[in-house]
Amino acid sequence: MLKKTVADALNVQIQAEFYSSYLYLSMAAWCEASNYEGFGHWMRMQAQEELLHGMKMFDYVNMTGGKVELLAIEQPPVDWDSPLAAFKAAYDHEVHMTENINKLMSMAMKEDDHATANMLQWFVSEQVEEEASVDAICGRLEMMGEFAQGLYMLDRELAGRAAPTMTEGE
Repeated sequence: MLKKTVADALNVQIQAEFYSSYLYLSMAAWCEASNYEGFGHWMRMQAQEELLHGMKMFDYVNMTGGKVELLAIEQPPVDWDSPLAAFKAAYDHEVHMTENINKLMSMAMKEDDHATANMLQWFVSEQVEEEASVDAICGRLEMMGEFAQGLYMLDRELAGRAAPTMTEGE
């Protein structure tokens, strides 16, 4: 049975994962309204992935006898100055999410909760990928600056991102 302290902490993280989905969806809306359809598509796929992450924790809490309590999700920002500003905000958010996961992992280890630590290990690895992916896009955007052809090419490339599958969220 999941300890209440761990379940409560996981409920806060479920909220954070759903907020992440909402944030990326807001970024997608801004990108698409700014005629960056490929960047918008990438952000939509990221929003779906974050929703899967939240559902992975949701299912874990239920499966281990905890009580899921869905907490309110605040409104995300709606405007960015440029694609680079949006991706830098995404990177900062992923760093924040990594900190959250690390705190949860420390709590699970302190509570001697091996099952939760095992589940969270997937998130630890996932956050390495999340940060690296967004950081790489930021680096490319910084390198090209306002070079319109480069922005166009990257926008087209990011339009090819595949939808996340449930196995990514399991």
